[in-house]
Amino acid sequence: MPIVCVGLSHHTAPVEVRESHAFPASRMGEALVALRDYEAVREAAMLQTCGRLEIYAEVDDFEAGVSQITSFLSRFRHVDIGYDIESFLYTKLGHLAVDHLFRVATGLDSMLIGEAEILGQVKDAYVQAQRAQSLGKSLHRLFRDALNAGKTARAQTRIGDQSSSIATAAVELAKSRLKTLDGASVVVLGTGRMARAAVRRLRQEGARHVAIASRTMSRAQDVAIELGGARPIDMSEIVDALAECDLVVTATGSAEFVLERDDVSAAMQRRPDRAMFVIDVAVPRDVDPAVAEIPNVALVDIDGLKSVVDGKLVVRRDAIPDVEEIIGEVSERFERWYRSRDALPIIAELTRKAETIRVAELERLFARCPDLSEREKLLVTGLTMTLVSKLLHSVILKVRERATSDRAQALSYARVLDDLFELDLAQHIAALVARPNVDSN
Repeated sequence: MPIVCVGLSHHTAPVEVRESHAFPASRMGEALVALRDYEAVREAAMLQTCGRLEIYAEVDDFEAGVSQITSFLSRFRHVDIGYDIESFLYTKLGHLAVDHLFRVATGLDSMLIGEAEILGQVKDAYVQAQRAQSLGKSLHRLFRDALNAGKTARAQTRIGDQSSSIATAAVELAKSRLKTLDGASVVVLGTGRMARAAVRRLRQEGARHVAIASRTMSRAQDVAIELGGARPIDMSEIVDALAECDLVVTATGSAEFVLERDDVSAAMQRRPDRAMFVIDVAVPRDVDPAVAEIPNVALVDIDGLKSVVDGKLVVRRDAIPDVEEIIGEVSERFERWYRSRDALPIIAELTRKAETIRVAELERLFARCPDLSEREKLLVTGLTMTLVSKLLHSVILKVRERATSDRAQALSYARVLDDLFELDLAQHIAALVARPNVDSN
């Protein structure tokens, strides 16, 4: 199965490395098109979250495909990273890549087990790849199955119990640090999914004044109206807002810092004895790490959140075996389907040949029997279709079965059918012989 996953995540790379390889949403389509230009890559999709960047691809050859994807990750951003990216990358081949995506979609591989956002992020990756036309039949089916696995896991297990996400983890951390959020004044930078989730949770926890800041004032206004009880502000007002707040939560999609040291320093000069807590859940990071050097300011980034809810997810951990059972079933179905593709050209050519003969003989019969009524012609046509279908039924089943379980036997069947029925399968047989027969590494 020449499907691969090459990526880096919170398991293998710190946030400063992950942010160096994050792709702005505006360049995702461009990146996927560029990736498809690599010779060994047939199909590609890119999954990017605050905790991971992964490329899923169907390749002509495992070794060449992985090498070219690694090269792409090293070169596409055109930045001097100053380290060997391969020391942070992991590679999964064949069924291990398939299982990994299913684990990601069900939340088992998340920084916070069962986090709420991941299924939407997998769907976003699928939609982006569709728009870039970098998906073919294999990854289209793989991502659809992954989304179904994620939905099934949430519907049939307790993996989503005790609601927790990156946004809610941020609020939980703020609550523990500030003792209470009741009556707190908060600034939220960002208007995306995670920022909106943070605002909702903050309001539930009793935050009194919530300001939503954005470089685009109209976006801040729209989100403030959507969520209610929040005040939109422009980034030009950020120092004034910071001077009055207890907590800052940042979750933008910016490729650069949106909260600079000078802005926070200017705000703190107006409130030197009042502490400020800043939580940055964005990747790339929104907040200049130098902000942590300012007296009375505490800064936590995305990697600092895991411990907040780690001990509260006992119910979710108990659900892991049930989710893994779902993953096993979905993975097995996908692999059967993937292997059965080898049979499709054989079946198509066999049915095409049979249909050509059936239609030719039927036309010859009708030419010899011009007095047949339309109803009689329909009956005879139906009879010929039934006969051909029943004659080919067992052959098609056998070919499909062998394609999913015994590749060597499937090749033998293809050669026999090609010889007996003159199906012109030489090109397909050559491709099967050349295709890597490796499932994992």
